[in-house]
Amino acid sequence: MKSPALPAPRRLLLPALVLPALLLATPAAAPAQGAGAQGAPAARALAALRPVLEARIARHRGVVGVALLDPRTGESLSVRGDAPFPSASVIKVPILVEVFQQVEKGKLRLHDPLVLLEADKVPGAGVLQFLHAPLELTVRDAAILMIILSDNTATNLLIDKVGIRAVDARMDTLGLPQTRLHAKVFRGRTTMIDSAAYEKYGLGVTTPDDMARLLAMIYRGEAVSDDASRQMVEILKAQMKDDRIPRYLPEGTVVANKTGELNEVKHDCGIVYARARDYVLCIMTRDNADRRWVLDNEALLLGADLSRLVHEYLTATPPGRP
Repeated sequence: MKSPALPAPRRLLLPALVLPALLLATPAAAPAQGAGAQGAPAARALAALRPVLEARIARHRGVVGVALLDPRTGESLSVRGDAPFPSASVIKVPILVEVFQQVEKGKLRLHDPLVLLEADKVPGAGVLQFLHAPLELTVRDAAILMIILSDNTATNLLIDKVGIRAVDARMDTLGLPQTRLHAKVFRGRTTMIDSAAYEKYGLGVTTPDDMARLLAMIYRGEAVSDDASRQMVEILKAQMKDDRIPRYLPEGTVVANKTGELNEVKHDCGIVYARARDYVLCIMTRDNADRRWVLDNEALLLGADLSRLVHEYLTATPPGRP
């Protein structure tokens, strides 16, 4: 017996829903042309910041990893940066990279249609779960939703297009072997490709160092191409959670970031376009004692404090300069 025909899918008008100002069709300024590029004073060494960060980390009730990287010079500072953490939604940045890689290779087009069915909907973050299906959107729409709202349903639609193993292979190609996607969001039992890793880390696994390096590649236009990197940066700049890295930064500071969180996990990784010096900062936490979903959660405040300390240090006038 033939299944009853589905009603024609409606088209999702993303700009009208969430972000009228996000016009990716117009090429953005190159990622490397941040505020810190012009007239910056002599850079302060990152290593001197370590004891300041470690003192703040020592007061936190949980495991913390931090990676700080200058994407222009390659200078870096890492505190437990090579330790693996459950990725939570930070893994959506590697998915974004693979989406743009496949667009670059002609396997996908950003305006290709995706049809959301009722069976595709999953809970957690995002808006697609609340919209009527069937619904038509584009690959670009799904990519924007995956990052700026961390939409889990949009993420799974994109994983269906690019493949879990392709994401992992891309991370290998970029020299980030500790970053792995294990399954679709809220579909682990039926889509996982490594049961032991999924049981240990959930959706995915990564390290602060890996994510900092990946964002630095995007900043420099090396992750896929210059044009793809510009578009990815513009999407990351529109990310709507500002309770960690951007929280205590001066008003107007531009941050291109992606957060991730579970009950016991709170992450934020981003590119900060600072007055004196652009930098990449990745802060990851796990096994947090405070598991409340509130704005003054200890891990969120830790991330905001560490970000402020980094920014104040890197934007301060070095001794001996006016």
